[in-house]
Formats: sequence, C-alpha cells, structure tokens
Amino acid sequence: MSNAPLMPMATAVWLVENTTLTFKQIAEFCKLHEVEIQGIADGEVAKGIKAYNPIISGQLTREEIELSSKDQSRPLVIKSSDIEITNSEKKIKKYIPLSKRQDKPDSALWLIRQHNILKDSQIAKLVGITKNSVTAIRNKSYWNYNNLNPKDPVALNLFTQKELVDAIEKAERRVKREKKQKEKAKLEQQASN
Repeated sequence: MSNAPLMPMATAVWLVENTTLTFKQIAEFCKLHEVEIQGIADGEVAKGIKAYNPIISGQLTREEIELSSKDQSRPLVIKSSDIEITNSEKKIKKYIPLSKRQDKPDSALWLIRQHNILKDSQIAKLVGITKNSVTAIRNKSYWNYNNLNPKDPVALNLFTQKELVDAIEKAERRVKREKKQKEKAKLEQQASN
C-alpha cells in the first residue's frame, strides 16, 4: 500500500494555500509531480478541487508541517495510524418460519434438561422466546408442556454452538462467583460468632 495521503490533489491544494512548504516537499508527500504543485500554486491545475485538510483527517500534525517548513530538505512524513477493524455487526433477528416456531419451546426444554445452570433469561435470549415461557417450561406449567419434545437448538439452527458455549461459560462463572460469595458470608458469620 502506498503512503500517499487520501485525496492527494485536494491535500496538495490545502498545503499550497496554508503552508510555507516547498513545492518539492508537497510533491513528495502527495506523490505528485513538482510541476503539478507549481500549476496548483499558479491556479492552472486543480481549479475546481476543494482543499482537503490533512490535519483534520489525522494524516499530518501541525508540528510535522512546522518542522518541514523550517528545514526545506526535510520531507513530510505521513502519520501512520493503525486502524483496528472489528466485525461489530449487530445481530439481527432472523425470521423463523411458522412451521419452526414450535421448535423454540422444545429447544428451551432441551436447554433446561441438558444445561440446568443456565438462567431463564439466558435461555430466553438464546432461543428467542420470553423469560416467562422459559420459567413456565421449567416449572412444568407451560400450556403445551405435555406435547413438548426436547430438541437440540443448535441442530435446529436457532443459534450457533459458539453462542451456546459462551452462555454456558458465563453461567459457570456466575455459579463460581455465587459459591465464593456464600463461602465468604459463611466465614464472616463464623468469625462474628
């Protein structure tokens, strides 16, 4: 990847208008020919191009421009910023066909039986049903409880295996934390007696 600034011609226009840099320094920085920079200064080149401030975009600093303005042999150095690119796509609820919607309570029952450390709210979030429905299934008071058949929600493609593992790990951390708090409270109670 070249080290040229974004919009080199517009950046060159801004540098010509707002700095005392030499044409050679601007040309080297913008990866343009020195004659083009001369043409920009004379108003013959880049007539309709709006100036682009490289300081605002974070490609140059005021100090860098001042250092190069004082020393004509010093080239401008573009400020390299490592941009961290993350995949932060929001999870969009995918459409579940009517024929598959009965699978949600079945999946909730499967999770309750297989991973009973998961909280009702975690199961509800994973499967995509209400917490009240999960609680009703856990208490066997769900309106259609007798007709439920536990089904693996990952196999039904309601969510991924990674999401299930993450939820289980979170539940395990919560259980450990609660256990430590109980032990701490028990020790404090014994110490006070």
